[in-house]
Amino acid sequence: MSSLHWSWLGRVPYAQALAQQRAHRAAVIAGTGAELIWLLEHDSVITTGRRPVVDLPTAAELQAAQTEVVHTERGGLATWHGPGQLIAYAILDAWSRGLGARGTVCAMEDGVMTYLSTLGITAGRRDGYPGVWVGTDKICALGMHFSRGVSMHGIALNLSPDMRGFGLIQPCGITDGGVTSVSEQIADAPSVEQASAGLAAALLATIEARSRPKAAPYTPKTVDAPRPKR
Repeated sequence: MSSLHWSWLGRVPYAQALAQQRAHRAAVIAGTGAELIWLLEHDSVITTGRRPVVDLPTAAELQAAQTEVVHTERGGLATWHGPGQLIAYAILDAWSRGLGARGTVCAMEDGVMTYLSTLGITAGRRDGYPGVWVGTDKICALGMHFSRGVSMHGIALNLSPDMRGFGLIQPCGITDGGVTSVSEQIADAPSVEQASAGLAAALLATIEARSRPKAAPYTPKTVDAPRPKR
């Protein structure tokens, strides 16, 4: 298990970030890349996961909102990303860390809740729903994908985005709640860049705390057999 590092990438087009994730995960699987967390933000984009979504905006609505739709391999339904939302993509060897898929998701959620607590926001989980919530409103979306035990994708924390972006979709299929942001919860929400170091530190701490590295498989040594006495 390698040590875990993070980087702030700034504003990155979604398609570019997706290609970078796929390439880096392939390197981690091949043993030539290191685990990492990238923190960044995107221009306005709607992303979908493996499950079909039937209520996406029309081409005219997307053009008017200057938004595109990108289909991905992550879990979950449709969500919106845009400026003012802090993204954390985690490329982790969840198998070697002994986390598995569920443990990785829980560690990411724990990190977000820990960070929000430093801002004076009490957040938690909702049974049956991924992500982080303030009451019945989602403040942080989560969707991940695993291949050979290595994760990609991650979380999207609403700091101070234009919440009208969520009006283009039914966010994450939520029918009994809404969406909120840090700026709706406190007076002085940090910018995405200001928040990146604090969120990264919280994520690294909770991932390391939950990790239980698997022992390397036992490989017997080859020993020359003694020659029989004559």
